[in-house]
Amino acid sequence: MAYVRHSRASVGVLVVLAVASIPGLAHRSPTGEGGQPQPSAIPRDYRPVTPERLRNPDAADWLMVRRTYDGWGYSPLTQITPANVARLERVWTFATDQENGHEAPPIVNSGIMFVATPGNQVIALDAKSGQLIWRYRRPLPEGVVLLHPTSRGVALSGDKVLFAAGEAVLVALDAKSGSEVWTTTVADNSQGYYMSLAPLAVGSTVMIGVSGGEYGVRGFIAAYDIETGRERWKTYMVPAPGEPGSETWPKGEQWKTGGGSVWITGAYDPETNLAFWGTGNGGPWMGDQRPGDNLYTSSTVAIDVATGGIKGHFQYHPNDSWDWDEVSPPILVDYRRNGRTIKGLIDVARNGYLWFLERTDGRVNFVEGKPYVKQNVFASLDSTTGRPNVDPARQPGTDKRAEFCPSHWGGKNWPPVAYSPDTRMIYIPANENLCSSMIGKPVTYTAGKSFTGAANTLTIAPGAEHIGEVQAWNVDTGARVWTHRFANSTNWGPMLATGGGLVFSGGTSDRLFRAFDAATGKVLWQVQTQSGVIGQPSSFMVDGTQYIAVQSGWGIDARSMQRRLDGIRRGEFPDVPEGGQVWVFAVK
Repeated sequence: MAYVRHSRASVGVLVVLAVASIPGLAHRSPTGEGGQPQPSAIPRDYRPVTPERLRNPDAADWLMVRRTYDGWGYSPLTQITPANVARLERVWTFATDQENGHEAPPIVNSGIMFVATPGNQVIALDAKSGQLIWRYRRPLPEGVVLLHPTSRGVALSGDKVLFAAGEAVLVALDAKSGSEVWTTTVADNSQGYYMSLAPLAVGSTVMIGVSGGEYGVRGFIAAYDIETGRERWKTYMVPAPGEPGSETWPKGEQWKTGGGSVWITGAYDPETNLAFWGTGNGGPWMGDQRPGDNLYTSSTVAIDVATGGIKGHFQYHPNDSWDWDEVSPPILVDYRRNGRTIKGLIDVARNGYLWFLERTDGRVNFVEGKPYVKQNVFASLDSTTGRPNVDPARQPGTDKRAEFCPSHWGGKNWPPVAYSPDTRMIYIPANENLCSSMIGKPVTYTAGKSFTGAANTLTIAPGAEHIGEVQAWNVDTGARVWTHRFANSTNWGPMLATGGGLVFSGGTSDRLFRAFDAATGKVLWQVQTQSGVIGQPSSFMVDGTQYIAVQSGWGIDARSMQRRLDGIRRGEFPDVPEGGQVWVFAVK
């Protein structure tokens, strides 16, 4: 995959669009340079986001990326139900004036919405009316290395909004004004490090991970003081010689460019003060160029928030040769097996397996694993450890082509699942029937340049009649309950579950945003947006009304996969225009 450099001219200075003529769109006050608001727009009664509120959020709020530390993507609000969801209508929309992939959820604190977009932008809006409060814009530097120009959200803490700028700079904004409080450089962008995830705030600490596995970075998680921006600790996902796990890497200096990037926000367990993060694959892509298991790549790691120490891990497939980044963190949910309740972690992995794990004293133990899409790489799993037995014919290598399923994009990519404690089901945005053909080639490391060392082709399994799916699995039985299949489309839609018995998701090339019956999978409502919906939905309440919010804006890997599929079955997968908008709905 080629590297991308964006010039400052390509990102430019954003302008506020006057779109009040669109029905349902609120008038927006202008902002000054640098995102500074008009003084009259500053909310005077902003409610600080305390650690207690993050641990036990009000039902009306959506204070972090997946709403709660456990990663459920679940709102307990019950006003919108299967009985009335057909009356769901657009209340307002807001044009972001940005293209490319809009993947962040609308974050809402007591009626104030914060939205991150591509282009290093954070927007504060009145969540009820759509009125602009302030807009922060940070121009990308000339020559920035940025393969995936997106942002997956912000974190709230106290009176601050925490934002990961693409060039690997962590920014703290004043929530009332949008002005910078502090900035700190997390990594050297010229070396291929960049950021696309939302920070994770815990107490007085904010944690962040880095993208850049395609450039040969050495992935890490770092923690900073929320008040000052000073670094507290940094933990690399590829150990240096002599550190635990270093014996799983070849001798020499490959660990310096070993990958293991961390580009999706982790989950957190307040009882143990452990954060659970997913890690990317090794670099370069071909495992025969870095013999060994290559810890802690393609793993879930349990990190002590106080020290940054790795307390436990589970590696989904040692010596990854398939580009199966496993950066999506597991959801933290207790489930039942064989008459006992397990303190669980459940991960829907890119490698096509649904993993049921256990978190015990910092350790991450295997319980069960089963494929949720077509998978022909693993011949079996070790019944005790979960380590896969790999079919060597399905493992690509240097000058060795192999065909495998699921594709290098995985059975599920980054879009998060949702879990409902009401149905005891996990909801998965899946892509079935996609495979890859991949061959490795020798590659030499050059800072800021592609370091994959592989060429791949996307294929469709013979006889396949569909690709995109939404799946529902019962966490206690480990059985699939229902599946909704999409004709002529992939699925890149993050999931939202609600206490009203609904599941919301977009992600399809028909540009539809849908509500499903959480129990049956029946589509109960849908609306077509101006672009494709790959943003994470959220739900909140203001003045007694429940709202559903989401960003629409196609791009990044969803667009790339679509173009490849068009080369296989031309005209079958509709082209999706880019362009970002925030959409907010309520029952009328």
